Amino acid sequence: MHYIVTGAAGFIGANLVKGLNDRGITDIIAVDNMKKADKFKNLVDCEIADYLDKEDFIDLILDGAFEGEVAAIFHEGACSDTMETDGRYMMENNYRYTVSLLDYCQNEGVPLLYASSASVYGGGTVFSESREHEAPLNVYGYSKFLFDQYVRRMWQNKTAQIVGFRYFNVYGPREQHKGRMASVAFHFFNQYQAEGKVKLFEGCDGYANGEQRRDFVSVEDVVKVNMWFLDHPDQSGIFNLGTGNSQTFNDVAVAAVNSCRKAKGEAPLNIKQMQEQGLVEYVAFPDALKGKYQSFTQAGISALRTAGYTDPFLTVEQGVERYIEHLRQRG
Repeated sequence: MHYIVTGAAGFIGANLVKGLNDRGITDIIAVDNMKKADKFKNLVDCEIADYLDKEDFIDLILDGAFEGEVAAIFHEGACSDTMETDGRYMMENNYRYTVSLLDYCQNEGVPLLYASSASVYGGGTVFSESREHEAPLNVYGYSKFLFDQYVRRMWQNKTAQIVGFRYFNVYGPREQHKGRMASVAFHFFNQYQAEGKVKLFEGCDGYANGEQRRDFVSVEDVVKVNMWFLDHPDQSGIFNLGTGNSQTFNDVAVAAVNSCRKAKGEAPLNIKQMQEQGLVEYVAFPDALKGKYQSFTQAGISALRTAGYTDPFLTVEQGVERYIEHLRQRG
């Protein structure tokens, strides 16, 4: 039986492939779009059975090429650029493609675990998986929101497990190809290595410099949650996947800088000391993000806990230190 991972050469997809490998699973069909060829590096240390382009894959699977041979599909493939303005491309790639995949899974009785996004909540302050709290600010968020709505409409008639994960701010290994869309932890590490300081946005929406808050979740935890649902096919739903706690961008900066300092045998500093020593710099908030930016996110994870997932999540201090050590080892 094949396990299929779409977006397999991407950030979360590649970590899921590695997570399956860690369980001894290698019969994996990796699906992606290798237009950005450097993504192949994410799969170099992974074992897969085959690779398919995303367009070839959807044609093959809808034509019945894998009938009776699919154990589960992890659908991580999407355009994740929140500043993408081509709405037609976004809806075809993120929404229509996913609808076709879901219809196939329901017809064949195949579990589908897919990537939704916390962006569906827009500028709201309540992050609970219900319609009244959902109001995306960009077409990326809308594409994710609309598919969640599609799932809800057919919920009572589902024939196999469906799990949607509303990812909050995920960080960790295998994201280097994302460029400006990579996590702030990744950018802070590289900035500090290159310039000896990190850059954060000035305050906005009533928040002081660097005090905007997000729910930062390690990709290690993201993989653990996905694998837990794979092991519990009786559990379906749309779930927030964050830590349940918000922390500031300043917190991430402190964790990243102190992790770098620790590697050099230097003493840790607090944010005030870093400001005084010029180790953090605040830059003007971009005009392009005004009105489209979430200054606060914090996943409500009661639904996840009710489903039965009980493991603790890494804090920013724990997860960023582990991530920085990984980046240092990889050069």
